[in-house]
Amino acid sequence: MKRITIIATFVIANTLMATTTTSRASLNLLLRRSPPKLRNAKFFSSSYSQFRPSTLRKSYPCPVWSSSFSFCLPPRSTSTSPLPFRHFSSSPPSMSSAVSASVSDDSLLASNPLLLDFDFPPFDSVDANHVRPGIRALLQHLESELEQLERSVEPSWPKLVEPLEKLVDRLSVVWGVINHLKAVKDTPELRAAIEDVQPEKVKFQLKLGQSKPIYNAFKAIRDSPDWSSLSEARQRLVEAQIKEAVLTGIALDDEKREEFNKIEQELEKLSHKFSENVLDATKKFEKLITDKKEMDGLPPSALGLFAQAAVSKGHENATAENGPWVITLDAPSYLPVMQHAKNRALREELYRAYLSRASSGDLDNTAIIDQILKLRLEKAKLLGYNNYAEVSMAMKMATVEKAAELLEKLRSASWGPSVQDMEDLKSFAKSQGAGESGSLTHWDTTFWSERLRESKYDINEEELRPYFSLPKVMDGLFSLAKTLFGVDIEPADGVAPVWNSDVRFYRVKDSSGSPIAYFYFDPYSRPSEKRGGAWMGEVFSRSRVMAQKGTSVRLPVAHMVCNQTPPVGDKPSLMTFREVETVFHEFGHALQHMLTKQDEGLVAGIRNVEWDAVELPSQFMENWCYHRDTLMSIAKHYQTGETLPEEVYQKLLAARTFRAGSFSLRQLKFASLDLELHTKYIPGGPESIYDVDQRISVKTQVIPPLPEDRFLCGFSHIFAGGYAAGYYSYKWAEVLSADAFSAFEDAGLDDIKAVQETGQRFRNTVLALGGGKAPLKVFVEFRGREPSPEPLLRHNGLLATSASA
Repeated sequence: MKRITIIATFVIANTLMATTTTSRASLNLLLRRSPPKLRNAKFFSSSYSQFRPSTLRKSYPCPVWSSSFSFCLPPRSTSTSPLPFRHFSSSPPSMSSAVSASVSDDSLLASNPLLLDFDFPPFDSVDANHVRPGIRALLQHLESELEQLERSVEPSWPKLVEPLEKLVDRLSVVWGVINHLKAVKDTPELRAAIEDVQPEKVKFQLKLGQSKPIYNAFKAIRDSPDWSSLSEARQRLVEAQIKEAVLTGIALDDEKREEFNKIEQELEKLSHKFSENVLDATKKFEKLITDKKEMDGLPPSALGLFAQAAVSKGHENATAENGPWVITLDAPSYLPVMQHAKNRALREELYRAYLSRASSGDLDNTAIIDQILKLRLEKAKLLGYNNYAEVSMAMKMATVEKAAELLEKLRSASWGPSVQDMEDLKSFAKSQGAGESGSLTHWDTTFWSERLRESKYDINEEELRPYFSLPKVMDGLFSLAKTLFGVDIEPADGVAPVWNSDVRFYRVKDSSGSPIAYFYFDPYSRPSEKRGGAWMGEVFSRSRVMAQKGTSVRLPVAHMVCNQTPPVGDKPSLMTFREVETVFHEFGHALQHMLTKQDEGLVAGIRNVEWDAVELPSQFMENWCYHRDTLMSIAKHYQTGETLPEEVYQKLLAARTFRAGSFSLRQLKFASLDLELHTKYIPGGPESIYDVDQRISVKTQVIPPLPEDRFLCGFSHIFAGGYAAGYYSYKWAEVLSADAFSAFEDAGLDDIKAVQETGQRFRNTVLALGGGKAPLKVFVEFRGREPSPEPLLRHNGLLATSASA
């Protein structure tokens, strides 16, 4: 779901600021509600902080779950003639005619796919050569439109919000196309072209975000006698515009505003460079192995993947059985080694390589991190805040204090179980005669955890793969969506151009059979061109303003991107259970984008939803992976059709809390480190970023990090994504999602009617209301009360520990 952020004044403008991983904007909670007398509900009480900026993602990366530092482990030619589905084009005049007429009559410009009026983005025909001329022509046209809007703007919806949304939507869509391609089909030429035009794009965004006529018009709407008659969604939208304008520097004097703008430009460059260094460092590492003894313990699926990688590197005769094999730091390659390789030296080598990504030579991110933190602090000071965490938290549900309070509560509940987890691991390794049992370290824990899990629950993750083929998993996921939310999902391949032959395209229909959304799904890892991780991204938002003539609304379109194990030979993609959870997770994000009922484009779907609430639907969907009927519907052996045995399901259920304390503590370490770096760390001060990491680890890691630990150099979530001073959001949203799922437990998971009724209530609130209502209000409307951490602790088997901590 991510991951580069520039703050813009206006929510609509904020979608432009997005790279492949982010967009900006949202609104502080303005609730005046006394929290019910529920245990720990205080974490979620609304606050009345001053105007401060927020972050809203265009795409969402999964959290850093595993102990291996992995992420969420993420044709036809374009025609200018009308397609059967005309729901997505901008309203007349078309982008192609307007831009071409105002900028150039050159035939090359006129045929640039980025400037054509399209129903779906021309992902299959855009290349690096189109970026510079296309973006510059578009920006020139939009500059003219902005000047015209500033001259004619009035404090009304038709004269302010609607033309603003139309103006910005063009750049949002086009920039989204090239940024998406950079994430999934990266080339040096595309990267260079984007870097060249990015400063010009940011300059335009800042000009838009700091437009005094637009800002004054929004203030006039808020101060008008008609304010109380506006819908809640429109009021939230207007409040967000005003607050974001202030926080984009509109109130700064000319000298400070110029300094602010320079900081924004530089932060954008640095974040991009950070991300590129991580990608290049990941791609740079390759280990060729020819001795089969070194591969002892690795499952056939991994050996097949490694042999396939070897073939792609020129070893034409490589086979899974006899090699040679090529191992990379891409998650589907790296994780099996850490989990299954008996060769301890190989595990250590890969661990150290992963840990040190982008920390040396030309790809060293150390100085970039320091400069990012320095500039973020300077920006916060310019805006009148003590630190960047205050800036980040401003329009989230939490405050710095409440986030820290929740993290500490969860940390205290997780520490004891984490210590016990390590003792259990040592005892088990010793019982197996492992020489390293008395000194287990980082490259041992994943391996021995897998062995202990297999022993304790008699579950071998690799042996489960044949039961989780991608086609069956998707069928089961779509069936669940129909049960819970009353929607049908069907293949629509060929309707829209795609960027890779593996990409699928789907149509979402409501109970009447009418299309309500579409989405792309790009499931497989492609290390040579595709960024790691998993994310959901916005292609088009639902919008009344952007509706094609003859339709009432433009339908939303999303893309889901994963990095799971690709098919090998004749076998379909056989997934690990974690990959199954990842697909459910990203689909949860997509559902919130696609099932929104908000017609105001600036608050539809994921837009304007407070950052620490956006993970609610995604983490909520993960819970269904453990629901018996759901799991049994997807767990069919790809060859025999046999359903997963009942006893195996029961073991999976029992194993759900296996090492839950350790996994929780790991996430809390990242969240605590993130907060510390953005609150108390002083760039250029006596402590280095690595000193801070070591200090935070004392209370959040049972095994201290290595002195040479450079994980921060690959921590894209906070340095090349939208989670700066916001990584805590994963835990915050886990509380929300666990409590939301507990509503289904209360209703009775075996009662299909009750599940459907509760699912419809979830759809009509959490999924439908988008950013048009404060998330705490939305949650209370669904759940009937404010959220409690207890369901999360119960699901993780930590409730009793918490009570005694």
